[in-house]
Amino acid sequence: MRPHLPRGIGSRVALAAVFVSVLAVGIVAIGTLVVGGRTFVNLMTADGHSAASAQAMFDGSVGQVVAMALIVAIIAATVLSAVLASRIARPLREMTRAASQIARGEYDARVSPKGPEELTGLAESFNSMAAALQEQERLRRDLIANAAHELRTPLTNLQGYLEALRDEVIPADRATFESLWEEAERLVRLSRSLDVLAEGDSIDAARPLMTVDVSGALASSADLVAPAMAQSGLDFQTDVEPSLTAIAEPDGLAQVLGNLLQNAVRYTPSGGTVRLCAERRAGTILVSVTNTGSEIPAADLPHVFERFYRVEKSRAAARGGAGIGLAIVRQLVESFGGRVGVESRNGLTRFWFSLPATAAVASSGRREILPAPLVHS
Repeated sequence: MRPHLPRGIGSRVALAAVFVSVLAVGIVAIGTLVVGGRTFVNLMTADGHSAASAQAMFDGSVGQVVAMALIVAIIAATVLSAVLASRIARPLREMTRAASQIARGEYDARVSPKGPEELTGLAESFNSMAAALQEQERLRRDLIANAAHELRTPLTNLQGYLEALRDEVIPADRATFESLWEEAERLVRLSRSLDVLAEGDSIDAARPLMTVDVSGALASSADLVAPAMAQSGLDFQTDVEPSLTAIAEPDGLAQVLGNLLQNAVRYTPSGGTVRLCAERRAGTILVSVTNTGSEIPAADLPHVFERFYRVEKSRAAARGGAGIGLAIVRQLVESFGGRVGVESRNGLTRFWFSLPATAAVASSGRREILPAPLVHS
């Protein structure tokens, strides 16, 4: 039968420490008893003592000291190694328990960063991983719940209309078919938006980047949205530097601009102001859409670019928002190598995004930008 060896790291550290201590004391003992014994016997013989009496004298004095030293070394090594092993094993056992909790879906499990520097770093990395998993689980739950809600509303409306038509409760006239068409279009738009989100990293391969005339794209988007701005009674202003070019994908950039401008039309009250701006900054092109009206609460700002996230669920649903447009904006802009952001205070809300300017492509690295402070215009 094979001997049973301890498998825990603490026990192994303790055994290793005891083994090293015994080996070290053994080496010293051998050197002392063999070499020192011969020297002692030679000296005592030269002084007139017999070899036997000298050897007995040496064994009775030095041998006992060596034996006691060996026993003390073993005890000290056992105690010290047990303390060290406990310091190492306790955080690892705690991480094992937390990992089991996470495996069961309890993503709020955390560990205390205690012990040596390496174990503290491991604990902090574990907590960061757990926090990321918890956030992903929250996003997954929200995605499923909100997607079900967005699908349920038009499907319920369609079912109601179709049942009413089947039972001849309402006439099959043009207005009824237009209502059915609107609900079907809503489902189509939702499915297309989900397709864009599902593309993920494949956006880069499907949409090759190129040099884009940002100033021209902004002008085209402004012309397309101007009638809707006028119909909603909004003051639409543009402040775009000429000859701005950046690295992007034309259709994707048009979709980003369309989503941001439509968002501004949807949430700016009648008589309010929407401003479209673009300028060159430190190797990037900064584009922003600012509108007056209700501010976005500070607690919601970090989440507005998440899929299906809506600040005011009831208001967004009433106005037709599905909470997907801004998620698409972030995904597209990041696929261009840019960044997105939002800030809201003092009665103004500004969504901004940056794109790598063509002049920045030849530079050695991408430079970060910060948006200018949000002030009243």
